Amino acid sequence: MSSVAFHTLGCKVNHYETEAIWQLFKENGYDRTDFEKQSDVYVINTCTVTNTGDKKSRQVIRRAIRQNPDAVICVTGCYAQTSPAEIMAIPGVDIVVGTQERTKMLDYIEQYKTERQPINAVGNIMKNRVYEELDVPAFTDRTRASLKIQEGCNNFCTFCIIPWARGLMRSRDPEEVVHQAQQLVDAGYLEIVLTGIHTGGYGEDLKDYNLAQLLRDIESKVKGLKRLRISSIEASQLTDEVIDVLRDSNIVVRHLHIPIQSGSNTVLKRMRRKYTMEFFANRLDRLREALPDLAITSDVIVGFPGETEEEFMETFNFIRDQKFSELHVFPYSKRTGTPAARMDNQVDEEIKNERVHRLITLNDQLAAQYASRFEGEVLEIIPEEKYKLDPDTNLYEGYTDNYLKVVIPGTEDLIGKLVRVKITKAGYPYNEGQFVRVLENAEEQLV
Repeated sequence: MSSVAFHTLGCKVNHYETEAIWQLFKENGYDRTDFEKQSDVYVINTCTVTNTGDKKSRQVIRRAIRQNPDAVICVTGCYAQTSPAEIMAIPGVDIVVGTQERTKMLDYIEQYKTERQPINAVGNIMKNRVYEELDVPAFTDRTRASLKIQEGCNNFCTFCIIPWARGLMRSRDPEEVVHQAQQLVDAGYLEIVLTGIHTGGYGEDLKDYNLAQLLRDIESKVKGLKRLRISSIEASQLTDEVIDVLRDSNIVVRHLHIPIQSGSNTVLKRMRRKYTMEFFANRLDRLREALPDLAITSDVIVGFPGETEEEFMETFNFIRDQKFSELHVFPYSKRTGTPAARMDNQVDEEIKNERVHRLITLNDQLAAQYASRFEGEVLEIIPEEKYKLDPDTNLYEGYTDNYLKVVIPGTEDLIGKLVRVKITKAGYPYNEGQFVRVLENAEEQLV
């Protein structure tokens, strides 16, 4: 029996796709082995969102080649899509597949075994208009399941290479989404995270069907699902219809990740982001009217080319006033091949780092402030794993629907169940809680 080992770099979508590729290998009788061990085939799923992503991907590829020089080395993912020639030039790489036609990977392996000639199977992603079905009936990780609903992005922000790696917006067939959601619930998952390259853009390429309808269909047709989370959604996609669905739903969680990137209109324009701060603020107001306890998390890029102290302060003040519940703060990093990398007025690294620290300090305050609203309340978590900071104790951690990370004393059998907990001590990044009880059926859920 042949063995295969995987290494995934980058985002949730890549992790989802690695699981899908593993399903294909499993159906063909392969055994999955650890990446650090000897394997017959190594699959490296690469990332290219930054120059560092490329570099890390190359390091991992070389590690696999050293591990077993006789193995078939197969490279896929975003870096493979944008720079196949660079990867083919690494001695020992046998097959390069981009971000499409992954279903043919096993055929390429067989072809390679017969012909012993390297295969470059990367095509022009910009010509692709069809969503590639990749099924994942279950995950190696057993608590939160991702469900990919779309591929590609039409936005072409000036800092971003992703449309060139993933192609243009393609939505998955709604019936396939509902079918796979049911499969995941039947496999024991209580929470599903809808994910994609530009998740909130779902349906933009479909006739008479949109994200709001998909959310409604999942809720009405998938039996036994307790929680539905949207991995990320742009402000422009938060239509009044979507907000109504969120308000009325019993399963969509009280948490949205809405990337802001900057709180300054002039910076947003240079980024080619298609909204103003006034528009963004209006959407947040509408959301909070509909869902007062909503957790709103976001991504911010600090030190974008030309960012002045004034522009940075606009971002800082907007985030402070809007009270986001958690931020992912990134210093701007040049991505070769994007317009922003060629812009004048690149911001000095020291200034960038200093601004990053100011925003992280603000984030810690805002996150703790948001969490403190729930001290003493009873919420529900799905324990995911042992408490990472001290795995030798009997503590387990999981997330509430509004994305607070809670640690409770418990036992192994709580993992993956819906558990009611009382928040005894709010904090950030962790809240302390005490176990109340396990919820056995859907009717008991907090309404």
